[in-house]
Amino acid sequence: MTTKTNPEVDQYMIDKNHPLTEEINKVREIILAVHPEITETIKWSSPTFIYKGNMASFFMNAKKHVSLMFHKGALINDSTGLLQGDGKEGRAAKFKDMQEILDRSDDLVSVVNGWIELQDAN
Repeated sequence: MTTKTNPEVDQYMIDKNHPLTEEINKVREIILAVHPEITETIKWSSPTFIYKGNMASFFMNAKKHVSLMFHKGALINDSTGLLQGDGKEGRAAKFKDMQEILDRSDDLVSVVNGWIELQDAN
């Protein structure tokens, strides 16, 4: 993990002992590397990324895939097709395994950059 991780989130991940901890930590690493002002914390009993507002939280009850909910994902211009769902605001990014995370890391970076652009425009 990068030195940018929040020790509180690191400890949460150790305590949670999730079957996809390695995969979740890879997603954390990718997101935190996108921009120096992205931070992470525990909010809603879940690791949550913040950039000028709550960006996304892991859905920790999912055990067969990594599920990351972008709280206002409907506002993000996602040309990659990574974000799923048709709710009023939220969109989810789901990864079935490490290979899919690696294969779609550029898409994840694109979505995070979409959030940054949206927040910086406000």
